[in-house]
This record gives sequence, C-alpha cells and structure tokens, in this order.
Amino acid sequence: MEGAAVTQSCLYFGRVMHKRLRPFRHRLDYRVFSLYLDLDELPALSRRLRFFSYNRWNLFGFLDRDHGPRDGAALRPWLENCLAEAGIDLEGGAVRLLCFPRLLGYVFNPLTIWFCYHRSGRLTAVLYEVRNTFGEKHGYLIPVDPDRAPGAPILQSCDKGFYVSPFIGMAATYHFRLAEPDERLAVLIRQWTPEGELLIASQTGRRQPLDDATLLRAFFVYPLMTLKVIGAIHWQALKLWRKGGRLVSRPPAPDHAVTQVRPSLDQAAE
Repeated sequence: MEGAAVTQSCLYFGRVMHKRLRPFRHRLDYRVFSLYLDLDELPALSRRLRFFSYNRWNLFGFLDRDHGPRDGAALRPWLENCLAEAGIDLEGGAVRLLCFPRLLGYVFNPLTIWFCYHRSGRLTAVLYEVRNTFGEKHGYLIPVDPDRAPGAPILQSCDKGFYVSPFIGMAATYHFRLAEPDERLAVLIRQWTPEGELLIASQTGRRQPLDDATLLRAFFVYPLMTLKVIGAIHWQALKLWRKGGRLVSRPPAPDHAVTQVRPSLDQAAE
C-alpha cells in the first residue's frame, strides 16, 4: 500500500514562546501546530490525504512557491545548489521541513527550518529560513558538527544579517539549540546584542500522525491558526510600542538569498 511507505512526515502540536529581556520585560506564549514534511513524500501525501494537498488548494496545503526561491520551482534542486555552494553533498539524503501549513489558502512562516540529511542518515546541515512582515525572506545555512554524538543537541550560531523586528537592531547574534525532530520537538533561539542577551524564543511540541483525522482535529483545536500568527505579530508589536519600544529603521534586504555560515558550536546556546 502506497500510504504505508510514508513514515517520516508528521504534525507537531505544541507552543511558541517569545520572551524579551531588555530594556523591559515582555512575553508571549501561544498554541500552534506545525508540519514536519519530508520533501520526497509530498506527492504521496497529497494523493493519500483528503484534507492536505501539495501545490494546489485544500483545507491544508504546502506550496513550493512559499519556500526557497519562491518561484514555484521544485525545492530540492534549489536547496542542493545552496548546499553545493557550501561544499555539502547529501548524496540523495532526506530533506525535511518544519513549517506552518497553508490553511484555507493562507500562510505566514516567521521561521522555516530545513533539516538536511546525508544518505547515511547523518544530519549534515540546517537551513533557517526567516521571513519578516515586509514580504522579505532570508536564509542562514549552517553545517552540523560532524563529530556531534547521536542524540546530542544541535548547537549553532550566526550573526544577524536580515531585518526582522522593527524593535531590534542589526547588531545581534543568534544562538540555536535544537534536537532532531522525533517524538518531541524542541527549538530554542537566544538572541544576543553587544549589551547582552535580548530575546529568547522557543517552539516545543509532541508528534502526531499526519492523517486526515489529526488534520481535522488540528483545524478545530487551532482554528484559523495561520491568520492568528500574523495577527499576533502585529498585536505584540503594538504592545511593545506602548511599553516604549523604539523603532529601528529597516535596511535593504541582503542581495543574496542564503548566508553560508561556517560551522560553529557555541555553549551560550545551552
């Protein structure tokens, strides 16, 4: 049976948390669900599921044009070209994305995480694809330490090179700590500036099967979630402004789609 071969893609039901530390305290915490999709499984998923479609409209969907080059082209060749520029060859290994789905035709993904595996099964690189509310997108491609022990957390860092929040300047560094998605999802991002730690963000979740029953449950438990994501971003921005947040002017977006980051382990991410 075709559906039986699809085993890696799933849903995660969980929470997103942001906590600002300076110059005032501010916290948000809300429930979300995410897709975790193996690129090679997308056509079979679209055929098997009634409420999920690949590159066409449905209750839930995933469109190639929402990611990567955003021109509707197949995502894997684009990613493999990015990896090749960084000297990485997956040799046909799996590529899996953690993202929000299109829901009733709408989606906004503040962060999409691409997990890039060598054909041996070893996680080789992670691509953090960041969006802002101005319609811009940028990626940070970071190789995974080849000496990382199986099951150990992934610790990575990079300098900020893309404008996201109107209340945070560009002189900042991201520190990532995440686990390979399994029964649980755990993503932690800490943002530091020259003055010290500024922001902590996390996403956690528990694995759920990607089937029609769970998709319907997600629709009713998290109604209009993708609209709420963009709504929450603007509502929280208003709260920050009322607390005295200072607006930072937006520089031009980088002229390259993906920043190639050298491997880095950073214990500050713990």
